[in-house]
Amino acid sequence: MVALARLLVIGFVVCTIIYICLSFYSRAVRRGKLKEWWEEEGKPGDLEAYIEKGLEEYDGSLRRKLIWGVYIVPFCIVAAIVYFTNFH
Repeated sequence: MVALARLLVIGFVVCTIIYICLSFYSRAVRRGKLKEWWEEEGKPGDLEAYIEKGLEEYDGSLRRKLIWGVYIVPFCIVAAIVYFTNFH
C-alpha cells in the first residue's frame, strides 16, 4: 500500500510538471499564432489588446481543457492495471 501511495505522489508531481510545461508551451504557440494573424489582417488596432483578447478566448477553448488529460490518462491507466492485477 505504501508503494502505491509513493507511486501516486511521484506520479502526481511528474504530471504537474508536465502540465505546467504543456500549458506554457501551448500558450506561447497561441500567442505566436495570434501575432501572425494580426499581421495578416493588416495590423488592426493595438497588438497587445488583440493578443489579450485572443488569449481570453483560448482560455475557454477545448484545447486548453484537453491538457488536463495529462492527469486523467495516467491515473486511469494505473487504476486499470491495479484493478486487473488484483481482481482478475
